[in-house]
Amino acid sequence: MTKIVNIGMNHETAPVELRERMATEPGNVAKALSFMRDTESIKEGLFLSTCNRVEALFTTETVREARRRMVSFLSELGGIPEESFLSALYSFEGMDVVKHIFNVAASLDSMIVGEPQILGQIKDAYAEAAKEKTSGVILNRLMHRAFHVAKRVRTETGIGGAAVSISYAAVELAKKIFHDLDGKKVFLIGAGEMAELAAKHLMGQGVNSMAVANRTFDRAVRVAEVFHATPVSFDEIGSQLTEVDIVITSTASPDYVITYDQVKTSLRKRRNRALFFIDIAVPRDVQPEINTLNNVYLYDIDDLKGVIESNMAQRQQEAIRAESIVLEEVVKFENWLKTLAVVPTIVSLRDKAESIVQAELKRSTSALGQLTFDQKKVIQTLSRSIVEKIINDPILFLKERAGRPTLDTYLDMTRRLFSLDNNKGDTG
Repeated sequence: MTKIVNIGMNHETAPVELRERMATEPGNVAKALSFMRDTESIKEGLFLSTCNRVEALFTTETVREARRRMVSFLSELGGIPEESFLSALYSFEGMDVVKHIFNVAASLDSMIVGEPQILGQIKDAYAEAAKEKTSGVILNRLMHRAFHVAKRVRTETGIGGAAVSISYAAVELAKKIFHDLDGKKVFLIGAGEMAELAAKHLMGQGVNSMAVANRTFDRAVRVAEVFHATPVSFDEIGSQLTEVDIVITSTASPDYVITYDQVKTSLRKRRNRALFFIDIAVPRDVQPEINTLNNVYLYDIDDLKGVIESNMAQRQQEAIRAESIVLEEVVKFENWLKTLAVVPTIVSLRDKAESIVQAELKRSTSALGQLTFDQKKVIQTLSRSIVEKIINDPILFLKERAGRPTLDTYLDMTRRLFSLDNNKGDTG
């Protein structure tokens, strides 16, 4: 009987130095698929390789042998002795694999629950398997159901709706203050990675203008080129505060870069327009007292972390709802998988019925005389219709008993009753 097996490691079971040994080489996926295709004990295969997980998914009729061969291959692929990484591997079989793959696709097994990146990575892995012809009936169905589960989780729960990174949290807060970011202007001070990422996300939400300041003007120019922004000097910070709507700061300055007096002075020229500060620097760049000014909003790194923690808790609640969707879909897939056992017998029954129809039509040709094309077509349709109705009940009977312990008995009985095996002959 064909079994689905999954062997892998992820961010929870293996340190990064072990995962990267498996995932860094660009040709590793091709090597893995080639190995699966050439290994007799493996029928179908797919290989997922990301920075946070490496997984081999395959079907086999000899689980122990296929698992042994796959572990040996992973050892060779990473250049690591088996005893050095066996403790980092997890292995699933049967419906546990299905549940695991559905959880991974729905981002319930990710480092950040609800992140959408993993689904694209799984789709890429499946596309490679399809291209290399290592995926077949079972894995094709499993992958498409995994995509369906991910879509259901995304649309039926709020698991991806709350920001869980510093940059996304900054965007979320900006939307709450301004509602609509179209036409707003951003001022990026410093060139920290998180600040640049926040600026990038804001530009993607409708912000169409940006100025960049840095203590090293050359650095401001380079960053400005990335965002198609305007580079400005540190001396121009005061004047920029009268023009911009959102200020993101991330410098290494030991002193405040933006002071209470600077902001208060700029407000006289702003005509009550709101000014939003995102201070990601440690130590802080923006003097905290500016939060007391009207129409000025300041959030520092701790405020953003608080938003993230709250949103993570919200995602965990949504994950509980998502898990029920996964369990429902696992049952559906299991029911489909069970029907595969009856497929060969049903195919044999249909083939025999068709061969009888063709033989009897050929035998009756002389008795029927000269018939037109349309008349022949009517007789063929009538013959097939009668046969289909006769075999429909036995087919439904077998499908309804798929997965039951007595299925093999019913399959054997059907094959004997309809004499589907040539070596058994007609037992009637």
